[in-house]
Parts: sequence; structure tokens; C-alpha cells
Amino acid sequence: MTNIGTFRAYTVEYIKNHPKINPNLTKMVRQLPPGPQGLPIEIYAFTNDIRWENYEAIQADIFDHLLSVIPEFDLRIFQNPSGKDFYEWGAQIHSS
Repeated sequence: MTNIGTFRAYTVEYIKNHPKINPNLTKMVRQLPPGPQGLPIEIYAFTNDIRWENYEAIQADIFDHLLSVIPEFDLRIFQNPSGKDFYEWGAQIHSS
């Protein structure tokens, strides 16, 4: 098993055991085709609360948790560089 496979298995169990996910509806974690921005992971599940604001909070909490455990699987999150990243990179080069 690979680190991404282990992360997927962890995510499946996390979603299956999450108290705010409807246990009677579809729960799925799948890997989408890799691309220039990395390897997308899709989470498909239904909350047990249909109020929009609560749904958004549940979704945010799930992603907060998953983003916090990513390093435990020796994985990294891809994020396009910003102007600040290029500025700091340039500053490092010029200070060397």
C-alpha cells in the first residue's frame, strides 16, 4: 500500500465514522486522474443536517481535519505559487 492509498483508507474511515455524516447514504473517497496540479482526491458523502450553513461548517471541519493530518502520511498539498512566493524566492536568491 502507498502513502496516498493509506490516506484514502484513513479518509474513508474518517467519513464513515463522522457523527455528522448520514450513515445511510453514499460515502466514497476516490482518486481522480493526476494532472499538472497533482493527484486530486474527491470525497462524496451526505451530511445528516440539510441546513446550508451547517452543511458548509461540516464540510469545512472535515477538510480542516484532513489538511491537518496530511503530513502524517508524508504527503503535501499543492498550491499554485502567489506573487508573495515569487518575491520571497527572489529575495532568497539575492541574499545568497
